[in-house]
Amino acid sequence: MNINFIAMGKLKEAYFREACAEYLKRLGGYVSARVSEPDPVNLPQKPSPAQIEAALRQEAGKIREQIKPGSFTVAMCIEGKTLSSEQLAQKLEAAAGQGFSTVNFVVGSSFGLDSDLKSQADLRLSMSPMTFPHSLARVMLMEQVYRAYSIINNGKYHK
Repeated sequence: MNINFIAMGKLKEAYFREACAEYLKRLGGYVSARVSEPDPVNLPQKPSPAQIEAALRQEAGKIREQIKPGSFTVAMCIEGKTLSSEQLAQKLEAAAGQGFSTVNFVVGSSFGLDSDLKSQADLRLSMSPMTFPHSLARVMLMEQVYRAYSIINNGKYHK
């Protein structure tokens, strides 16, 4: 299985980069995992709704370039489903069982994801109804994907 984390923008803080690198390394024991970080569109300090919508459309184009046809795509968004770790593991197992060899986890910029991109995703997933810093949410996502594969493979990490 191939796992692609497609996240708009680079992580600025070294400790978040190190945490993501650690989970990426751990995931390597189960799957082939990679991270793509397309550059977000620069917006003014107080963008209008139209400017935000246009930026999200442009960012969606950059994200789509990273998604191979025929792959399973998960859009990370606040209005998505919340799943337990076990339920996420079941979703990933089901995707593999349906013949998908690649799963993409898509994380938008600070304004989120384009509505068309979200509607085209195979799954819309929310980490929580709470709001988290973008960088922390990426670490949490990678940890949960690692945990899911630990569950799938009866690993000791998930208790």
